[in-house]
Amino acid sequence: MGLKVTDLSKKYGNKTVVDHISFEMDKPGVYALLGTNGAGKTTSIRMILDMLDKDTGEVLWNGKPLSFDNCNIGYLAEERGLYQKYPLMDQIIYFGELRGVSKAELEKKIKYWSGRLKLDEYLYPQPTVVNGRKIKAKPKSPDQLSKGNQQKIQFLIAMLSDPELLVLDEPFSGLDPVNTDILKDVVREQIDAGKYIIMSSHQMAVVEEFCTDITILSRSKAIVKGNLNDIKKSYGRVKLSLKCESDVSSYIKELGIEILSEKLDQKLTAH
Repeated sequence: MGLKVTDLSKKYGNKTVVDHISFEMDKPGVYALLGTNGAGKTTSIRMILDMLDKDTGEVLWNGKPLSFDNCNIGYLAEERGLYQKYPLMDQIIYFGELRGVSKAELEKKIKYWSGRLKLDEYLYPQPTVVNGRKIKAKPKSPDQLSKGNQQKIQFLIAMLSDPELLVLDEPFSGLDPVNTDILKDVVREQIDAGKYIIMSSHQMAVVEEFCTDITILSRSKAIVKGNLNDIKKSYGRVKLSLKCESDVSSYIKELGIEILSEKLDQKLTAH
């Protein structure tokens, strides 16, 4: 039966921040919440996870109210949520135990995800040798990591319980291209494994790589929702970007196409 979100709304005083949002996932895959900053994506996610009280609406998982008790949920928040001065490994173990993962299983999963996400140098720092003596490395803490690597640590934590529902709020923000590719590969693996994934983003190019269905939010309202391919087919394409090695502007003008902009690298935008 999957996930069903019905009539979610939230107000702060007279300001409506989420205005009666509904969507449904009846099979595994990725559902995307797309919108600019402040559109209501994060507030919607927090209400879905019951981290924030709803003014109206309900969220059902297999016909029952969604909770961490009846669904194995992994959540990657947009904000960094690590304790900056405490050792990384201690925090990871703590959060894993909160999710009910045994110590023996935690050891295996942390080792696996550390290697998969290229975090070994931070979670398993090697000793240094001084005058022929090995000096044990001090445990790393979050304040010694970049924002992107802190993001990967939080993603590792989200994956420790092998969640059936994975909620990713702006998962690629702050990541460089190499780490973005690593995380994208993991998301694809989770899709292939039959997971339910909710992903929020403010960039269409990010979500359309993964999602089948989408809700576009603007100023708290859902302005477009449904299957991404169907939505694309319903809108005519009026602009085209073309990158070429030689000047083709004369051919384009012969076809009656207006050139809107032209760059030195011969990338044209036309309609």
